Amino acid sequence: MAIAPVTAPQPPSEAPKAVGITREEKRVIFASSLGTVFEWYDFYLYGSLAAIISKQFFGALNETSAFIFALLAFAAGFAVRPFGAIVFGRLGDLIGRKYTFLITILIMGLSTTIVGLLPSYATIGMAAPVILIGLRLFQGLALGGEYGGAATYVAEHAPKGKRGLFTSWIQTTATVGLFLSLLVILGTRMALGPKFEEWGWRIPFILSALLLAISVYIRLQLQESPVFKRMKAEGKGSKAPITESFFRWNNLKIVLLVLFGGVVGQAVVWYTGMFYELFFLTQTLKVEAMAANLMVAGALILATPFFIVFGALSDKVGRKWIIMAGCVIAALTYFPIFKGLTKAANPAIFEAANANPITVVSDPGDCSFQFDPIGKAKFNTSCDIAKSWLAKKYIPYRNENAAPGTPASVKIGGTEIKSFDGRTLPPAEFKAQAATFDKQLADAVKTAGYPAKADMSKVNTPMVVFLLFLLALYVTMVYAPIAAWLVELFPARIRYTSMSLPYHIGNGWFGGFLPTIAFAMVAATGDIYYGLWYPIIAAIATAIIGSLFMPETKDRDIHHT
Repeated sequence: MAIAPVTAPQPPSEAPKAVGITREEKRVIFASSLGTVFEWYDFYLYGSLAAIISKQFFGALNETSAFIFALLAFAAGFAVRPFGAIVFGRLGDLIGRKYTFLITILIMGLSTTIVGLLPSYATIGMAAPVILIGLRLFQGLALGGEYGGAATYVAEHAPKGKRGLFTSWIQTTATVGLFLSLLVILGTRMALGPKFEEWGWRIPFILSALLLAISVYIRLQLQESPVFKRMKAEGKGSKAPITESFFRWNNLKIVLLVLFGGVVGQAVVWYTGMFYELFFLTQTLKVEAMAANLMVAGALILATPFFIVFGALSDKVGRKWIIMAGCVIAALTYFPIFKGLTKAANPAIFEAANANPITVVSDPGDCSFQFDPIGKAKFNTSCDIAKSWLAKKYIPYRNENAAPGTPASVKIGGTEIKSFDGRTLPPAEFKAQAATFDKQLADAVKTAGYPAKADMSKVNTPMVVFLLFLLALYVTMVYAPIAAWLVELFPARIRYTSMSLPYHIGNGWFGGFLPTIAFAMVAATGDIYYGLWYPIIAAIATAIIGSLFMPETKDRDIHHT
């Protein structure tokens, strides 16, 4: 694609505009946001369908490992986002904002469409998960270049005093993209019924081809950022944006402070309030997938306008303290909110755990961390057999240490069931003892009141939606101001590169791996709330570092190079 010659525009005014948003500014915001909605839609389809994808592409693994590995494949896209930030951030600072995020949207859309056409494990064996992970990596690379481009592009079009408001529209796109993916999934599921899990899940992925065509057409109508055009015309662009961004201490220290004093906390709050709560509802609390998605969608509808509220507020009071407040409030209230979700969404689990707590009594040396990504590990000790049964059913339990060499047992209220050591048993005898043990546990758990799934007639839907709304509200606090904050922290010549890397390390690694890490922490301990310690500690650390060392930037001139 040829790049049009650049002419020197007049220096933009940093004076606040009188009232309202001009037609051209609306067009910039709409076009940038629409393309980003599509990219997030693509990315979240996978997360929302992780349980189905685990069956379709990781069929060789046991149920718990398949789900964790499906989450890891989801996280693989996040893992490579920082590399996409480097590659596309450099391009954005060298050739322009517009052309770079045209490339990213093409990569993203094509990768998503192919996922919808990819044969399952049952059809092509190991090639299926390998290709799936490869497509996730391409998606992650593209997303690594998308956000920085869209945020920079919109902020560089915004007048002073309105950058928080303008960029907050981009911040809504992640929520809107997730919401759109949920709507498409729900519509397809309702239309196809049982066939959805067989093949209907592919339709939302294939539909992205249409969205891709629309988004590319709209983005082709945009002009290059005026800040970039002016910078290029004056010959002030960077010839080595990576070197200037990350190998010169004056800028690198800002990158590190942005990461640990801003983005890490924003990321864990975001993923707790946008993804982990959905996994918690469907996997741990056993709420029907369609009902859980509808409740999450309802909470998102209520919370999404607050992106604009907090974005506009950040233009008046500043970006920093809104983000710090969001991190602290979230960290202080996660435990009561998730316990409230348990009581409202599946009161039977809440009541059973209080009336008849389950305890695994075992020799700690007899217990393994039960994660088997390749399906070859043998969990045959008495402790592993007991814990794997409970973890597979997502039943909460406590741990109690026993003397070395003591066979594990499971206490359920006043009942105690002995496990068995299967390491030396022949396959037939192991199978027979496992069947007996399974039946004993299943009967005891049922008698103790632990439900196989949530009773939807007893779900307190208004309370669940309210608690989900609080989680999403925290997301709007930390996420709405951060685009403007990042843009204002770096000079124009290296802005795309400098802001993209810490943003995607924080969101790609610290945030993107949150569901996997939290789920594994729960499986290892038996405490269904234990995974919350991860976002709580990260959010508090960010609040401390950010409060002490990060500057306020709302009044900065972003046109300096």
